[in-house]
Amino acid sequence: MGEKAKQLKELLFNKKENAYDVLSEEELAICNEFCEGYKEFLGECKTEREVAQWVENLARNNGFVKFEEFGDPLEAGDKVFYANRGKAIILCVKGKRSIKDGVRISAAHIDSPRIDLKQCPVFEQDGLGYFKTHYYGGIKKYQWTAIPLSLHGRICKNDGSFVDVRLGEEEGEPKFVITDLLPHLDKEQMQRKADDIVQGEELNVLIGSRPFKDDDESEKIKLNLLSLLYEKYGVVERDFLSAELELVPAFTVDDIGFDRSLIGGYGHDDRVCSYPALQAILDIDEAPEYTAITILTDKEEIGSDGNTGLNSAYLRYFIEDLARLEGYDGRDVLRNSKCLSADVNAAFDPTWPAPFEKSNASFINGGVCVTKFTGHGGKYSTSDASAEFVSWVKALLEENGVLWQSGELGKVDAGGGGTVAMYIANLDVDTIDVGVPVLSMHSPYEVVAKTDVYYAYKAFFTFFTK
Repeated sequence: MGEKAKQLKELLFNKKENAYDVLSEEELAICNEFCEGYKEFLGECKTEREVAQWVENLARNNGFVKFEEFGDPLEAGDKVFYANRGKAIILCVKGKRSIKDGVRISAAHIDSPRIDLKQCPVFEQDGLGYFKTHYYGGIKKYQWTAIPLSLHGRICKNDGSFVDVRLGEEEGEPKFVITDLLPHLDKEQMQRKADDIVQGEELNVLIGSRPFKDDDESEKIKLNLLSLLYEKYGVVERDFLSAELELVPAFTVDDIGFDRSLIGGYGHDDRVCSYPALQAILDIDEAPEYTAITILTDKEEIGSDGNTGLNSAYLRYFIEDLARLEGYDGRDVLRNSKCLSADVNAAFDPTWPAPFEKSNASFINGGVCVTKFTGHGGKYSTSDASAEFVSWVKALLEENGVLWQSGELGKVDAGGGGTVAMYIANLDVDTIDVGVPVLSMHSPYEVVAKTDVYYAYKAFFTFFTK
């Protein structure tokens, strides 16, 4: 009787596996090597501009050419890219089939929660110099105090020139910080609600304290700081009005744990999906059956609005231009297309189990996570993939040795979140979220498992080539 029950359980139960029970030693070595490349990418690319430029350079080195240079229909195996304003990029490899048969899309976002500078940021107060800021995306504001920050971005001048800034990442460079109260004096602060322990207007970034040597002037600290900026970058205060400057954690990317099985760093959400989706399309060595497209997009953390976010029309226009080269309308392509929205899910955290519904959560080392729907409450603001498409994805992964798991973003009324999936689904494309489970998501230092990163790559590569 016990043996029969065991056999039935093996047949009927949904079995959740751990990657280390599945991976051979040879493939585990490949996994670890792949993650070394990811760690380098994550450390080098901390903003959407840096990712887009890094990807464009890599694409050119791998034989991709500007899509705008093509006037004739693409031939099977042709590789093109489209760069959108330096903050988003599309890579495309033409497949053997007609474009009318649809394309395979993998879409990830390359922006992450951060601290942006206001347009008039520099001020001094009681002997210290500061930047005024406006946080970007969903953050726990208290997590961003008392950690080292680096400054990244672009300052544009009226003459059309610009200055790119990257300060605080290299050894010996100065860093910046948002100060906090000491425990001895924070009694009033700690009476606030958790989301107000540090308020938005209190996220002032300390940038200096030395005054300019002139007894007759006021605001001497601000003057000294602006003079240093002018000396280094050739900018004046008014140039901040046309600047995009971001403060991000000045952390390294590190192996976590005695066994080095995890990766800690800033920006896993969503560069931990961007990198596998990028490498998957770069590793296509012969023309795939269907045209493969990887989109690395901006603005997801604030709703995907704006002309570099996927709530705009630039993806649709790109598809329409592809279709036009072969004499079709964009809708002919889109209705037959499939998309893996490459975005992360929240990994089950045993220290904080309350907001998770364990049987429907994703787990570290459980493989790539397939998320049928996101949204919040009654499935608001999500695409909710069809059973038919989920079944197609499920079969694709299982038939090609890709370890996967399903996941939901917490209990039904515990919160929720969104991805770019609904914007692509709104184009009449079958779409589902597929990505890596993350611990401490949206914090300055997130954690992922190396095996899950590797299986994300295998999922996207399989999607493009099978």
